[in-house]
Amino acid sequence: MAAPLTDQEKRKQISIRGIVGVENVAELKKGFNRHLHFTLVKDRNVATQRDYYFALAHTVRDHLVGRWIRTQQFYYETDPKRVYYLSLEFYMGRTLQNTMINLGLQNACDEAIYQLGLDMEDLEEMEEDAGLGNGGLGRLAACFLDSMATLGLAAYGYGIRYEYGIFNQKIKNGWQVEEADDWLRHGNPWEKARPEYMLPVHFYGRVEESKEGAKWVDTQVVLAMPYDTPIPGYMNNTVNTMRLWSARAPNDFNLTDFNVGDYIQAVLDRNLAENISRVLYPNDNFFEGKELRLKQEYFVVAATLQDIMRRFKNSKKGSTGPVSFDSFPEKVAIQLNDTHPAMAIPELMRVFVDIEKLDWDTAWAITKRTFAYTNHTVLPEALERWPIGLLETLLPRHLQIIYRINQGHLDEISALFPEDMDRIRRMSLIEEDGGKRVNMAHLCIVGSHVVNGVAEIHSNIIKTDVFRDFSELEPEKFQNKTNGITPRRWLLLCNPGLAELIAEAIGEEYVKDLSQLHKLNELVDDDAFIRDVCKVKQDNKEKFSRYLEKEYMVEINPSSMFDVHVKRIHEYKRQLLNCLHIVTMYNRIRKNPKAPFVPRTVIIGGKAAPGYHMAKMIIKLITAVGEVVNKDPVVGSKLKVIYLENYRVSLAEKVIPATDLSEQISTAGTEASGTGNMKFMLNGALTIGTMDGANVEMAEEAGEENMFIFGMRVEDVAQMDVEGYDAMTYYENIPELKQAIDQINSGFFSPKQPELFKDVTNMLFNHDRFKVFADYEDYIKSQEKVSELYQNPREWTQMVIKNIAASGKFSSDRTITDYATEVWGVEPTDLKIPPPNEPREALDETARALREK
Repeated sequence: MAAPLTDQEKRKQISIRGIVGVENVAELKKGFNRHLHFTLVKDRNVATQRDYYFALAHTVRDHLVGRWIRTQQFYYETDPKRVYYLSLEFYMGRTLQNTMINLGLQNACDEAIYQLGLDMEDLEEMEEDAGLGNGGLGRLAACFLDSMATLGLAAYGYGIRYEYGIFNQKIKNGWQVEEADDWLRHGNPWEKARPEYMLPVHFYGRVEESKEGAKWVDTQVVLAMPYDTPIPGYMNNTVNTMRLWSARAPNDFNLTDFNVGDYIQAVLDRNLAENISRVLYPNDNFFEGKELRLKQEYFVVAATLQDIMRRFKNSKKGSTGPVSFDSFPEKVAIQLNDTHPAMAIPELMRVFVDIEKLDWDTAWAITKRTFAYTNHTVLPEALERWPIGLLETLLPRHLQIIYRINQGHLDEISALFPEDMDRIRRMSLIEEDGGKRVNMAHLCIVGSHVVNGVAEIHSNIIKTDVFRDFSELEPEKFQNKTNGITPRRWLLLCNPGLAELIAEAIGEEYVKDLSQLHKLNELVDDDAFIRDVCKVKQDNKEKFSRYLEKEYMVEINPSSMFDVHVKRIHEYKRQLLNCLHIVTMYNRIRKNPKAPFVPRTVIIGGKAAPGYHMAKMIIKLITAVGEVVNKDPVVGSKLKVIYLENYRVSLAEKVIPATDLSEQISTAGTEASGTGNMKFMLNGALTIGTMDGANVEMAEEAGEENMFIFGMRVEDVAQMDVEGYDAMTYYENIPELKQAIDQINSGFFSPKQPELFKDVTNMLFNHDRFKVFADYEDYIKSQEKVSELYQNPREWTQMVIKNIAASGKFSSDRTITDYATEVWGVEPTDLKIPPPNEPREALDETARALREK
């Protein structure tokens, strides 16, 4: 159990983690005991750790409720433009600690829990991650929600309440095995079901033409039940809403005349409708054209647009007199997180034209001004292309609307380029080759007023390559919005030691204005500060070592360099390149055991999509290499390889603060941005990486000399694509590479199955799209520079400080400010909504002040 804080420690912590205050602590203890008794119906004799977690969660939630209601009242009074962030993924992780931090309750809760004789960390570990995302795209959505609330935007996250999130990964004799993530098993204290806002969503049926226009009839109905989760801003009393939809069968489901007599079967068949929100598709950067996935995409879109429409019509100004949609784009901004919610474009057109009876051109103008689209990948296998036949069956009216959008679009292009049939074919929303398909990215571009990439290099690739035809037509439509991360979760929450150290050095304002970290540059030569930064890192490493030793029963050397590569397993992310470096280090130690060697603990983690054979083989190879390395007595404590099982948000919060070296080694031009790279930079790791994604901007901010940049640039990769990549040449000319590949090929790491990794080596020689061998030599050299610098702790830590000082740009607060002003047409505000304990008049006063401003 953690010892109570000394007065000095409390004073130190007051700033960032909230004031303790005797009344506050007493009130929290009272709330805790009340919930244990009345909500959980337990006493201290029979309560479990989980009961205590729930009691605390409910107590903290109580402090959200008043602010949540207040915020929504405030939005009704001021009627601001609303921002709707539509995403099929929200990778939220745990909520308890984040809520305590954003409400300034952390210290008071720590003290209350300590006085109750419990351990805060043990309780926090009871919470399940909300794993409603695969990786970067879903976690970005979560960071954005935090920043939108912190910046006082009237914003809503809309998605699906998956019953099963991203699978839990088990490693069983070196192989990934998936288990269902039953995250709701014990209930979710943070959500509130809103059955009174349940909405119908239609599927299948047919289109009837009449003089009133098209009618979509004979549809099957599924109900969308909303569950609301509060999203607190940092210390500003704003609490926004994330609304996730759950699928419910209507009560008359399958109980029509047709099914008379089989009542039991009809009730059992309700599952078919409710399967829509059952499970998250576990693919990252890969499109799987399944009907259930298209149902999910339309389900979230149809329910959300009805909600948006209701809120627009019921707004304080809109509720008087007949409704006019002219002001719709002045009151509503919808951001599409990739193409997954692209059906929102034809759906909004359907609502305007078929239901609200607007003429086509008016509806189309409003629609385009409402939507904006974020592209997240340039990998061709990730782009969504839905077969016409599937759309025709599932959403016949939407297919008609898409055809009509395409007709207008192609008419415009033909007028500009009458002879250029090839351009018309390239730019069509409908692809003809190999079965007719709808290109959802093209639909998003045509139906939006802004399209953005997520890092400068990625936005340029979009403009000059992937969507070149479109950017030539409307260059002003294309923007860049470099991704960011929330410093609340990714510094204050996960690395309190570093957060406090920074606050002592430059004050606490940086939490809401991360650019202030540049002030740390003045301390680069300050011996005391260097020592303190070093100490915080060492403490984090020792804590993580204890975690690893407990979980994996391995001996960890905490003074070794922690070399960490955590992200989804994918060929383009090149975990294989890292693996070859491990084998090379191993061979060097065996060849010359007495030579000096800078000890490393190489930690690799991440999930592979269940159907991605090569990614699963890569995991098996890494674990097989680890087996050999970790058991070799010659190696001893010089080199350890750990495969981090079930990498997820809550594990990232543990490993990132303990990392010395961050691996960001994708082939240049393949990683749209990356956000893990930013988390490591902010937490005092140095980066070894290619000039890809946001690494380019990190090097710009920190100076290339303060990162370990290696390998081909985008131009080099493009040139190699023209000239041809010949893996064999590298194999024959680089002895250490040849040795490593021969070992993998011959079964040195799989003696019982010598052929086990043939698929991997065959890919590396014959169809490696990501050119692992081409960057091997430069990567090894760069890793030697890393080891050399690590031997000089002072210089290493100075470089760390320069990196932290340069990470301010990568706050999601900066990203969201840019979206707000350049895409959504809304202004961030540092206005504090009056807290619930102040009278309603205070709220009205603030609302009046805002309106006047």
